[in-house]
Order: sequence, then C-alpha cells, then structure tokens
Amino acid sequence: MKRIPIATLLFALACSPAARAQKKPAPTADQKMKQYVDALMAKMTQEEKIGQLNLVSVGFDVTGPVVSQGVDANIRKGNVGGVFNTYTPVAVHKLQEMAIKESRLHIPLMFGYDVIHGHRTIFPIALGLAASWDLKAIEQSARVAAEESAADGLHWVFSPMVDIARDARWGRISEGAGEDPYLGSRVAEAMVRGYQGPGNDLTKPNTVMACLKHFALYGAAEAGRDYNTTDMSRQRMYNEYLPPYRAAIEAGVGSVMSSFNDINGTPATANKWLMTDLLRKQWNFQGFVCTDYTAIPEMMEHGMGTAEQVSALALNAGIDQDMVGEEFLKYAAQNIKSGAVPAAQVDAACRRILEAKYKLGLFQDPYRNVSPERASSTLMKPEFIAAARDISRRSLVLLKNERSALPLKKTGSIALIGPLANRQRDVIGSWSGAGDWKQAVSVEQGLRAAAPSLKITYAKGSNITDDQQLIDRLQAYGGELDIDKRSPEELIKEAVQVAEKADVVVAVVGESQGMSGEAASRADIGLPGQQLALLKALKATGKPLVLVLMNGRPLAIGWENQNADAILETWFAGTQAGNAIADVLFGDYNPSGKITATFPQVVGQIPLYYNHKSTGRPYTGTKLDKYKSRYLDVSNEPLYPFGFGLSYTTFTYGKPTLSKATIGPAETLTVSVPVQNTGTMDGEEVAQLYIRDMVGSTSRPVQELKGFQKVMLKKGENKTLTFRLAPDDLKFYNNDLKFVAEPGDFQVMVGGNSRDVQLVPFKLTAK
Repeated sequence: MKRIPIATLLFALACSPAARAQKKPAPTADQKMKQYVDALMAKMTQEEKIGQLNLVSVGFDVTGPVVSQGVDANIRKGNVGGVFNTYTPVAVHKLQEMAIKESRLHIPLMFGYDVIHGHRTIFPIALGLAASWDLKAIEQSARVAAEESAADGLHWVFSPMVDIARDARWGRISEGAGEDPYLGSRVAEAMVRGYQGPGNDLTKPNTVMACLKHFALYGAAEAGRDYNTTDMSRQRMYNEYLPPYRAAIEAGVGSVMSSFNDINGTPATANKWLMTDLLRKQWNFQGFVCTDYTAIPEMMEHGMGTAEQVSALALNAGIDQDMVGEEFLKYAAQNIKSGAVPAAQVDAACRRILEAKYKLGLFQDPYRNVSPERASSTLMKPEFIAAARDISRRSLVLLKNERSALPLKKTGSIALIGPLANRQRDVIGSWSGAGDWKQAVSVEQGLRAAAPSLKITYAKGSNITDDQQLIDRLQAYGGELDIDKRSPEELIKEAVQVAEKADVVVAVVGESQGMSGEAASRADIGLPGQQLALLKALKATGKPLVLVLMNGRPLAIGWENQNADAILETWFAGTQAGNAIADVLFGDYNPSGKITATFPQVVGQIPLYYNHKSTGRPYTGTKLDKYKSRYLDVSNEPLYPFGFGLSYTTFTYGKPTLSKATIGPAETLTVSVPVQNTGTMDGEEVAQLYIRDMVGSTSRPVQELKGFQKVMLKKGENKTLTFRLAPDDLKFYNNDLKFVAEPGDFQVMVGGNSRDVQLVPFKLTAK
C-alpha cells in the first residue's frame, strides 16, 4: 500500500469541502442583522408589517390636536411600531411588556421623545448653543441629554433640528444653529455624535438614536410663518440649505423626520425626489424616515387628494413611519390590493424599522437596562448641572458694553427690573421637554447667590405683554404667563422709584418662552408689550442701564442699542441660566459667544443674512444714490452682523498670510493670522475665516464661512492661528448641480465677525 506523505494528507484535508465551509468568514454585523430581520419578516403577516409603520402618541403632553386612540388594543395586535411622548422607566416598561408578552411575535416597541436642548437637565436653546461656537460643548450637551434620555426609558430623540433659517419672524429659528450652512453642518455633526456616541453603537445603554429634522427646507417658509410653503431652485438648495442635513447623514444619524412644508409645490412627505432620489440614492441614507406630527393627513389640506391617496403618496415617496395620523394602518392594505402601492414598498419600510430596533439592541434586551434605580442615579447628576452652567455661560453674547457698565460690582445696589427677572419657567425656553422649571435658576436667584453683600431691589416694571388676545393664545398652549393686574403706568412708576435709589439698573426683558418655537411666528420682532416704554422711563433716570435679553430669535432693538449702556443676549439659557448669567454679569466668566443669526435694525429688512449675493446695483453708502439696491428709510446694514459678539477684553488681528498666492485645484491653502489679546482680562475669541469667489458661472455670495477656531488667550498673549482651505472648500454646486471649483480670483477674509475682517486675494488655476 502506497504511503501518503503527512503534508499531502493535511493539504488535502484543508482543501476539502468541509474544511472550506469551516473557513468561511464570520458574518458581519450587517449580515447578522439581515439574517435576523429576514427570519422575522418571514413570520409576519401583511397587517403586522404595516403595524410597524405606525407611530402613536401616548403620554404626558401632545404637540398637536390629535391623540392616538385604541393604543392598547393595537399594541396587542402588533399594530404599533413605536411610541412617543411616553418616558420614565415605569411608563415605558408597562407598554413594552404589553408588546413583548401579548403580541403574537413579541416585537419590541421603540420609544421616542422631543429632546431638543436637554432632557431633564436643560441646556440653552439650540440657537444659544450655536452661539457658543464651541463644538465640544455642543456635543457634550447632546451626550448628557442622551444619558438622561436613555435612563428615562427612551431609545430615540427627535433632534437635531438643522434647518437653515434666515427669517427671524419664524419661531422655530430658536431650534436650529442659525443662518449659515457651514456652521450648521458642524453643529449637526456634533449633535449626532453626542446622541449616538462614538462609532454610532446604539446598543450601548447610554446612547439614543438621533432623528434629523425637518427634511427639508422647513426654515425657508415664506413670510416666516410656520408650516408655510417653500419655493427655491435646486442650486440654492444644494449650496445653502441642504449641507447641514447631509452632514448629519454622513455623521451616521439613524433616522430622519419629514418636514411639514411643501417644496416647489409638493409636500415634503409626498416628495419622492427628496425622500428617495436625494436622501437614499444620492446620499445613501440607510436609516428610516418618519413623518412629523400628522403630516400625512395634513396633505389633504395641501390639496393632494383623499386620505387614501395621500397615504399612498407618502409610502411611494419613501416614508417609513406615520406619526400619529395612522393613515398607513387604515389604508396601506387596500392601497396594496388596488395596486396604488407595491407590497415591496411596505416590506422595505418595515425592514428599516426593524433594523433600527435591531441596531438599538431591543431584540436582545427590550427593556434596555431601564430601571427606576438607574434613572434616579442618572437624572440631573451634579456633573450634569455643572456642565449646564458652563455651557450656558459659553452661549451668552455681549452685544454692547459702554462706560464700563459691565462687569458689575458685587457691592452697592442694583435695581433688578423686568418681567423676566424672576421667572424660572421662561429661562428653560420652549421645547424644554421633560425639564422641570421649578428646578431652574432665575436671574434674580443667580444674582443673589453670586453677590450676597449686594443690595438687590426687584420691581416687575411691566408685563411681558398686555395684549389680551396674545395672552389668551399663549395661555391656551402652555404659555404660563404671570400677568400682573396693575396698569402699565403703575408698574412703570414702581420700577422708576426702585431705579432712582440704586447705583445701576439691570433690566431683564424680552420674550416669554411661548413666544418662540413651533407655531410661534411673530410679525413684529421688537420687544413686546410695554417693555420698551419701561426702558425709556428707566433711561430717563440717568442711571447706568444694563439690558439682559431673553429671547428665542434675533430681535429688532434699535432704540435699545442706542440707549442702553450694555446689552447681554442670554437666549433661554436653561436649568442653570441664572447662575450662568450672574457669572458673566459680575465678570466671573468673560463672555465669548457670537451670534449665528443676523439681528436686523427693523423687521422690514428681513430676510437678512450675511452670505447674500450682490445685485447689479449694490449700495455702497452714498446717501444720495437713488438707483441702488437700498431702502429710503434705513441703511442696508444689520444691527449686529453674523458672528458678532464682544468680550470684556479686546482682540487685535494681524494681516493674514497665505502659503501661496496661487494654488492648483488639488492643493490646500494654508492661511495664518496672528491674534493678540490686547485687553486686561484673559478671554476666548472666535476667529472666523470667510472666502469670496469673485467670478463664477453663477453669482456667488459676498462671503462664505469656511472655518473658525475658538481660542483662549491670556491678557497680552499673541497666537498665530492656522486655517486650511481644502479643495472642496472652494467648490459649489453650479446650475447643472455639479460640485465644482472654478478657476479664477478669490478673497480670503479673517476676523472676529463677518463685518470686521481683513482680506487677502489668491488665485485658483485650472491645473
């Protein structure tokens, strides 16, 4: 018998079919998910698949006029895929247990909530967060919100809101990063990282799935009126409005919410180009899309057809989950039967919902480590409160400071005046979710805690508004206004008497929390009610006048800017607002915030934004030039330009220098600029870099933000900052929607805001 060498035998065994099967690579995470979802869907009836597309509202508050009915029965039948407005471990456990134990296939529910700027620990509104220009702080705010949300039973948060907004009348400008697509993109990325954690591993117990909203162009609603129509070219969409959405997609956001508005005549919720061609095919988004609250039935008011028809339109467009409307539950089966909707469309939507639950780890642990004990040890932890205070003060913007009005001394006396001075409810703002305003710190509380030796005398001075119709509207939907029954004259008289006995007047004025946010558009964005009359009376006392503004949008405050000695913009600064504001007013923290939405002189200038295009007849400031793009009654200039904000110290910029005067299309340009703290305090400065493409195949903006750095400089310290302009920074979408950089002349501009910059030219060559 011929002997076979051992080596030959081993080789033969290694090459056998059995050995090859054993050597197959282990399935990837995506393959495992597909196998699991395939097996589950093979067991599901059509009704159960449609049930996963149903997102119902159950719980403590409602963001619209419809409350889901018969929820318990639908959960037991497998006709509910997700729940929102329910949180806390006890409430979540009850409904989850019903789905796991009583539905046929035991598919877990997914729980979502509007966590916009904090869950229990409330941070500044998003417009305030963006004003910090501090991406680490912004990410930290979302990280804290994720930890609290997850501990409170939630898997999914309806944030970030990344809509570009250039009309301060729109109430929801408070929820986004402002007017600039570059800054908005960086903020969107930071928020997604904060919510979903490193690597987007949603199985970790301290993460939640983020939901990008509102897709798309919601912030461009005509007339600044919420839910209104939007009409723009695709070239403008791609260059000015879409970048933050795409940045969030590329950061790995797990879900997307459709917007209420129509886009060039087609509601976003029925817009197949938007939801399928752009989002899925061009941007390769793999997650799921839910509607906003009752957006599908609302399409009937858009004139898009019957309930059955709009349900089909939404499914065919690429919508995966219906928030509260329950139109899929009612009509998807008959739309499939009639051929209006392919069965494969429902299968694809169901798969995406199940994949989200798989990524969240809900099939492995439906209760996601949720327990009352965990919630108790997590919610509003001391370190979260400390983070809220620090991030809040980073968001505050010093708009004016003359006659050394600020910082205040901690001795002597202050007249604390204004309808918002002692308000805890208002400091946490709108969309404060599960936040408890009773745990918030008012301005008065913050000042008294920071300066116990200071004599502080309070007077209300005026109501937020005396317009009864407006009061009724606000109070009907959680306005929680505190209306003093005394006449405006009596309130002002008392305030003046208090002011006359003090060394300085601190007036806390602005909007109530209900005056911004959803369904809170304002046609007049000056101070409401008798607040301006109050300020005029306080000015007449001759006392130094410090304004503390509280508001959710840029305001038209021309008189205030002319007459106040100092103005501190505080937005709605959250749970620790009063302490953060006191830190800045007394100089314990040097303000470093910069506005991210332009403040107009008057409301008639709106829409007003820095990165506009030039006309053929630009106004250059010559008063008697008639045939120019200008107003007769005011200048074109804003009250405060994009990127503006003062400090208690001063910063001086040297001339920028470039690594090259001419670059090729694949080269990176290095821009260096010396910045010196020339004042008497240590402080942080936000250095901003802009470019201008001087000649293009389409008209280009007069400025575009392309970089920023927040740097701490000790008094007298000088640092050279380095920026890098990559090839893509010079590109734009042309009228063929090609992303191109066109050879020619450019300018680079560096400074402390969009107005006060120094510029240097350079050229881009074709090769």
